[in-house]
Amino acid sequence: MSQWVRQGLRTGTKTSPYPAQPDTSPGVTPGLPQGGTFAPGAAELLASRCPSGAITARNGQVVVDPGRCIHSYRCTRQISSPLAFSRDYEWTLAASTDHHGGRLGKPFTRSVHLIVVDAGDCGACLNEVRQLNSPYYNMHRLGFFITPTPRHADILLVVGPVTDQMRAPLLKTYEAMPTPKKVIAVGTCAVSGGIFGPSFVSEAGVARVLPVDIAVPGQPPPPLAILHALLTAVGRKAVRTAPVHQSVADEKEHHGV
Repeated sequence: MSQWVRQGLRTGTKTSPYPAQPDTSPGVTPGLPQGGTFAPGAAELLASRCPSGAITARNGQVVVDPGRCIHSYRCTRQISSPLAFSRDYEWTLAASTDHHGGRLGKPFTRSVHLIVVDAGDCGACLNEVRQLNSPYYNMHRLGFFITPTPRHADILLVVGPVTDQMRAPLLKTYEAMPTPKKVIAVGTCAVSGGIFGPSFVSEAGVARVLPVDIAVPGQPPPPLAILHALLTAVGRKAVRTAPVHQSVADEKEHHGV
């Protein structure tokens, strides 16, 4: 133990400067693909290479749905006209408006409890959520804490497309949470179903089961993107204006949002 104490004193505390300052450390984000204008045939080729349908092409224009992107990178590798990738991590998308009276409010600004539900995740997004408790990201410094009981939770973080076996436990968790409450769908599977859903054993994302307030695209999204979603939920960061995945938008009407 003493050797690790000495090592810590020598190297100092290394914690992400985000959100006070941008984090430019290598590897903090895989980026997101960006659309644009391409030569005839190039746009259609890009769309055909995407295994999840995140890329659509029309008249040389490429449009990317971040809620479907699984980071296969087939749009960048071994192709003459690759898509450009952004290098940011503030990816939060608004999936509803004023579902619970807007943001959580001032009393929650510095003290928020989260409950995490694995609704059929492959392990990738769940591992990124786990990193929020690591010394580098240290979400406790920003007032976010994980609770094991839904009765103490303010925010529900869901990973996975919602398998049949997890549908009932997810609903029970949500119903046991006090109001006001927020639901954050973390990762492409939770946003749109990804590669695993929809199917005969899973849904096309959390919005098919619960009213989602915030969506975090990416497969998996980096910890800073998830942290941005949490800061957005309490009003400390602005949400992106990019459109959400269509299935989430459809569910807004279904839930009367």
